[in-house]
Amino acid sequence: MKKTLLLVDGSSYLYRAYHAMPDLRNAKGEPTGALYGVISMLRRLLVDYKADYAACVFDARGKTFRDDIYPLYKGNRPSMPDELSAQIEPIHRAVTALGWPVLAVPGVEADDIIGTLACRATLEDVRTVISTGDKDLAQLVNEHVELVNTMSGERQDIAGVMKKFGVSPAQIVDFLMLTGDSVDNIPGVPKVGPKTAAKWLAEFGSVDALVQNADAIKGVAGQNLRAALGDFPMTRQLLTVKTDCEIPDLAQGLAGLTPRAQDLDALIQLYDEYGFRTWLRELSGDSERVPAQDSRVPEEVPAAPATTDYETILDAEALGRWLTLVQGAELVALDTETTSLDPMVARLVGLSLSVQPGVACYIPVGHRGPDRVEQLPKQQVLDTLRPWLENAGAAKLLHNAKYDAHVLLNEGVALAGITEDTMLQAYVLESHRRVNMQELAERWLGRTGTTYEDLCGKGAKQICFDEVDVQTASFYACEDADFTLQLHQTLRPKVATDPGLDAIYQLEVKVSAVLTTIERNGVAIDAALLARQSHELGQQLLALEEQAYALAGQPFNLNSPKQLGEVLFQRMELPVVRKTASGAPSTDEDVLTKLARDYPLPALLLEYRGMAKLKSTYTDKLPRMINPSTGRVHTRYAQAAVITGRLASSDPNLQNIPVRTAEGRRVRAAFVSSLGKVVSADYSQIELRVMAHVSDDENLCRAFEQGDDIHRATAAEVFGVAPGDVSSEQRRAAKAINFGLIYGMGEFGLASNLGITRDAARAYIDRYFTRYPGVAAYMEQTKRMARELGYVETVFGRRLWLPELRGAKGPRQAAAERAAINAPMQGTAADLIKMAMVAVQDWIHAEKLQTLLVMQVHDELVLDVPMQEVDLVASRLPDLMCNVAKLVVPLVAEVGQGPNWEQAH
Repeated sequence: MKKTLLLVDGSSYLYRAYHAMPDLRNAKGEPTGALYGVISMLRRLLVDYKADYAACVFDARGKTFRDDIYPLYKGNRPSMPDELSAQIEPIHRAVTALGWPVLAVPGVEADDIIGTLACRATLEDVRTVISTGDKDLAQLVNEHVELVNTMSGERQDIAGVMKKFGVSPAQIVDFLMLTGDSVDNIPGVPKVGPKTAAKWLAEFGSVDALVQNADAIKGVAGQNLRAALGDFPMTRQLLTVKTDCEIPDLAQGLAGLTPRAQDLDALIQLYDEYGFRTWLRELSGDSERVPAQDSRVPEEVPAAPATTDYETILDAEALGRWLTLVQGAELVALDTETTSLDPMVARLVGLSLSVQPGVACYIPVGHRGPDRVEQLPKQQVLDTLRPWLENAGAAKLLHNAKYDAHVLLNEGVALAGITEDTMLQAYVLESHRRVNMQELAERWLGRTGTTYEDLCGKGAKQICFDEVDVQTASFYACEDADFTLQLHQTLRPKVATDPGLDAIYQLEVKVSAVLTTIERNGVAIDAALLARQSHELGQQLLALEEQAYALAGQPFNLNSPKQLGEVLFQRMELPVVRKTASGAPSTDEDVLTKLARDYPLPALLLEYRGMAKLKSTYTDKLPRMINPSTGRVHTRYAQAAVITGRLASSDPNLQNIPVRTAEGRRVRAAFVSSLGKVVSADYSQIELRVMAHVSDDENLCRAFEQGDDIHRATAAEVFGVAPGDVSSEQRRAAKAINFGLIYGMGEFGLASNLGITRDAARAYIDRYFTRYPGVAAYMEQTKRMARELGYVETVFGRRLWLPELRGAKGPRQAAAERAAINAPMQGTAADLIKMAMVAVQDWIHAEKLQTLLVMQVHDELVLDVPMQEVDLVASRLPDLMCNVAKLVVPLVAEVGQGPNWEQAH
């Protein structure tokens, strides 16, 4: 049997582990996530591959020969984050202590060392396994060399490379020469992607042959190919992995790569220092041992179940047995498989359940794939499970429960008893990170499951889940339910240990149920009114085009950045404010806004763009989004997408309808009542009130307690005049300061906002902080704590992570500090409106009203109210919204009513 050489691309895994793992820290607050991830992978590799030789290879410090060939090589990569840089030394120490030979050679990259060693191994008839996530190394694959991605579990032999890239390993360099490599900043042929590259190489065999026939390639692709020919000699050198490196301290053979015994003392010391409990106990033999000063050390990734017991339910007896199981369980993980990502139209394809780690079942009810497996009728399954599904006392765990609740409602089942949601658990723990099942499983369980794309493909050839064969679908669905349960067992205790986070999580679970109701209710739209508005906007756009032509002195395409750039910067010779990455003058909104102060055409173009977006996004699109079954528009609220806790609305986005223009406000007039009247309730100046609360500034609090016009009161303080003598200009400046400081605005931003000098803006801000010293103290304290902890908190305990604070410098750090100041205000406002949503919907339900809660837009709730309930609802909303919490200043909710949203607002 051949011997095996195991090579690990350490530099690749440094970054992968850093980004994949949660924000783990030891008792000193030092980052440990990348360290933990790398150790985990190396431990697992030596179990999975019984290697006779092994090495972990890293990039050496300094430039390589590729930098000499192309100075822009890797030029677009940001510098290594400080939190990763701090883990490099302990990672090298850990790798060595684990018994792995460590290699790094100046002047070449880790890839080149790996290529050289793989070549030597082949010459000595040794099989090579390369653990990497780097696509460049696919060029090394042959009968003796294969790649494995420890993070995803993907293996690539020759057939695997063909399947992934559409070309053979021998063609990988040519393939990358055509597509380029954006990660390493290596240019390719513009507009040539993987499909075109693979097609050309299948036809011509190599880049050299393609070059010989370049004149035969037609169209833009052919033009781009011919223009790129001069780069090919350079890009070939950059992309080709060297296989002849001189590796100091290593003889020509592989004997120097024999894995050594672990240095147990060094590992114990390292596990103790960095807080890895399980490994420390395992090595020390002390089952009770904890790392020194262990108060802040997170638990490590839990061990996966030794075996999995996944069952496909195809008969009534098995269904009855599982019903008994779930009825007797304290908590059951539930997941649905469906026909669509749109929750309002998705139909049920199957249900999966898990009652303990490693144990799950899948109940297919709607598969129509080629295997033609006989399944239980959908209605029979739903009728059997309905008593449990609709039992509020039967505790259920889901991942994004709102979606599954919609799906079951589509089937006539009102899901109840939703007590836990792993998506929301992950969100309150790490609001800055993605919360999809795949990434959470990798991050928290160290597991890589089957993806939807693995089953259904992607792009034009993607099939629907109901076309997947039942056994394949069953494993995927069982795994989802199983992972959900395991994630809950990992995440829920972490949430529970912090009372603030636990309270926020409990709130989010309630909000999920309210959002299901709001989305289900939908909102009524006057399609005819929107059609008239679209026509009028079209006429206005035509008129603006003619004005633009007159100002430019020629017709041009207002939607073409290229033509617009030629008109503005060549024909009209306007100053170039900023350039794009390709070197062309930018014509983005910020640039046009700056130019609009001095030139009429940019101002007109901004008006045109705003009107065109309004037409395409709302007046044209909204009528097409009316659900034919309900006659209403149903938005989707993303509950776990914004760091501050705000909701995000999509399909359609009802939170970004522009209200500063008459045209935008007219769009809101098309949101009408189907029952009687629209009632709107909006928190008044909520973020300023939160600022008063968190800063406890005496003057600011007094103004709110007395019910003063806060902007007039601020102007009186800043400009040293009586409130009655404040001019409109002074009030405008005070308003800009009030809201600007909430968003961390400095003198430059205020000067730009008010059109004054920076000195004048600085004087305004200084006077403001003199009169409101509590605000100044709060801002400094917040920035200091944010830098120390990496996060800030809302009044109610929501944790708002700001990773940029620790790694960024200069403008990026300043932006992160501004975000740190604003986040507690915006996050607390988000908490309050969520509390209000729950209170209002609970009241509607308790009073058995016909009123519908139809929208949540920032700090506003919108309701569709029958005429007989209008007075009751309008009178009760302020009390409900203002009594959800007590701040040091009073909360105020303003209520309006009318036939449509615009008149009610």
